[in-house]
Amino acid sequence: MNQFTCMIDLLAVGADDATAIGALERAPMSFTALRALTEEVVASLNNNGVGRGDRVAIVLPNGPEMAAAFITVAAGAVTAPLNPAYREDEFDFYLDDLKAKALIVQEGVETPARAVAARRGIDILELTPTADGPAGAFTLNGPAATAAKLGGFADGSDAALILHTSGTTSRPKMVPLSQGNICASARHIGTSLALSADDRCLNIMPLFHIHGLIAAVLSSLAAGAAVYCTPGFNALRFFQWLDEVEPTWYTAVPTMHQAILSRAPRNADSLERSRLRLIRSSSSSLPPQVMSALEETFDCPVIEAYGMTEAAHQMASNPLPPAERRPGCVGLAAGPEVGIMAEDGSALLPAGAFGEIVIRGPNVTDGYIENPTANATAFTDGWFRTGDQGTLDDKGYLTLTGRLKEIINRGGEKISPREVDEVLLDHPAVGQVVTFAVPHDRLGEDVGAAVVLAEGEAVSEAELRDFVAQRLADFKVPRKLIFLEEIPKGATGKLQRIGLAEKLGLA
Repeated sequence: MNQFTCMIDLLAVGADDATAIGALERAPMSFTALRALTEEVVASLNNNGVGRGDRVAIVLPNGPEMAAAFITVAAGAVTAPLNPAYREDEFDFYLDDLKAKALIVQEGVETPARAVAARRGIDILELTPTADGPAGAFTLNGPAATAAKLGGFADGSDAALILHTSGTTSRPKMVPLSQGNICASARHIGTSLALSADDRCLNIMPLFHIHGLIAAVLSSLAAGAAVYCTPGFNALRFFQWLDEVEPTWYTAVPTMHQAILSRAPRNADSLERSRLRLIRSSSSSLPPQVMSALEETFDCPVIEAYGMTEAAHQMASNPLPPAERRPGCVGLAAGPEVGIMAEDGSALLPAGAFGEIVIRGPNVTDGYIENPTANATAFTDGWFRTGDQGTLDDKGYLTLTGRLKEIINRGGEKISPREVDEVLLDHPAVGQVVTFAVPHDRLGEDVGAAVVLAEGEAVSEAELRDFVAQRLADFKVPRKLIFLEEIPKGATGKLQRIGLAEKLGLA
């Protein structure tokens, strides 16, 4: 795969007439058209005083215009996609923290971000979709104040993307990713999935998130392949999209896969017609039971990968057949080097040892913005410390045991929430589960679990505890089980363990 290091060179990979961006009931946009749009958008940004190094917040609904805006703006400035669902106070925090030079919003679409930008003196650029144009086509209009200080296309060392960490336990940190970082990650994903110009990705991930931006959109374009953009995840419409788009793959978080599986029995005809050659899962651990059900339902391999924002998404991935892929394991290093470090940072540990997962490579950020304290703890001897606990075996396969902050410390006994999840999911009455720490007066923490029952099933708290007790040591058995209609999730569909006890009124 081409060794491009910046967006404009990445876009040169695709064949002129090949589809780059598609959408439902729209004519597709070719690579030629996308390259022309990129030149127009960078020129428009430059005429509105925005150039290389300037930060542009993007608040747009999911869809082809959002994908095209990210790609084209990143070719000549720094993109900062924000969740359109944020409230005014949240936009105020993020736009202030970013020191945004401009905000891109869709013409005619109301968002509290407009009022915040106006109050803070941030230029508002209106994106107008081209009504009779191909998927993703748009024009950009702004105040046309002054020319940019540094115009033209960005190079490999320029910043391309800034995302905030989730900030579950502290103030969100700003993660800068260079053109080289995101291009390297796009190449790594394409290599691990053997993407080619014949592939077609159905994107159901939100495009303010690293998973959708890099794993779905950028990895496709980097391989000269097409990405079809939906308005956002909808399990009720997924099989209709499968029929209309005829994708060769899609990538999603485990909760999305589970929702798709719940609709599968009603869509046997679509399954029969499916052209999927693989399904990818990332951003949180995929229960082995879900992996097995997906492979049986769709008759194609499920590739679990391991990603995080600071690595421009992908760090490890299970390989494609005929190589071995392992349920409950995130596979082999797939881009950066991966190691296991002692928690005190004193040494890298041998195969089989448990410790903190560390990475280094061309896709890894150089450090958080204006946060020397976080950078001092995040890097040791050139390795980025992920905050995840795991182990590497002698064949290089990486198994995660959980976030170090999520590991439950019950009076000195350490419990991996994921281990308890997997046992509970083996019970036929359990549809979804998330295990988490609940406060305990004497032990510090104890084990809690939130359970969503499978459709039409019933089970008591005592029965579930007995089931777990037959498989795990007594100290790992949840002392508090709570049954819910739906488990609270983050904006990207990830289950969130940290803070769940408080959210459920158990703290």
